[in-house]
Amino acid sequence: MRIDIISVLPELMESPFRASILKRAMDKGLAEVHFHQLRDYGLGKYRQIDDEPYGGGAGMVMMIEPLDKCISELKAQRDYDEVIYLTPDGETLNQKIANTLSIKNNLIFLCGHYKGIDQRVRELHITKEISIGDYVLTGGELAACVLADSVIRLLPGVLNDEQSALTDSFQDNLLSPPIYTRPDEYKGLKVPEILLSGNQKKIEDWRHDEAVRITKEKRPDILE
Repeated sequence: MRIDIISVLPELMESPFRASILKRAMDKGLAEVHFHQLRDYGLGKYRQIDDEPYGGGAGMVMMIEPLDKCISELKAQRDYDEVIYLTPDGETLNQKIANTLSIKNNLIFLCGHYKGIDQRVRELHITKEISIGDYVLTGGELAACVLADSVIRLLPGVLNDEQSALTDSFQDNLLSPPIYTRPDEYKGLKVPEILLSGNQKKIEDWRHDEAVRITKEKRPDILE
């Protein structure tokens, strides 16, 4: 998988890809992540990328020309499955979206900034708009990192135990059940006996029942 991220502040995103699972995925050649400084496509001596909105109002708008040049240049080099704009008014990211994107080959992430992008960029290039929640960040960079992490970790070979991703919260519209490890008792708190029984069928039934219980308590909205 290849992900190209267009940003005004690409340096803000570099560190998450230098450690842990994302770094492992890149070192194994399972994922490529490339950052593109939008100012390289800016206009004039000062590489302008934003301007005042037509009709007046507060804030600045990301201009169409630099964005069109950057995205068009990338599209000329390869076919992209999706051109994704990270924006608060997009579809809220969930596990289903991450699963769907994880089987794609080439993706572009566009990080919004200022008041947003010229509407014509959406009409020309954007195929999907994604939000990571009902709140506003300084820019789309952190959202792009969240989206990339949620997708890349699902690629075959990235996790040492590939079943791990399949049992994450939300994969089956349920939150994860309680989990425990050694010791089996600590300060009077004991691991449920069923988990020590060795009876895998009963363990799986217990985990499912607990997942349903926890989901009903915490996130009844995701139950189907």
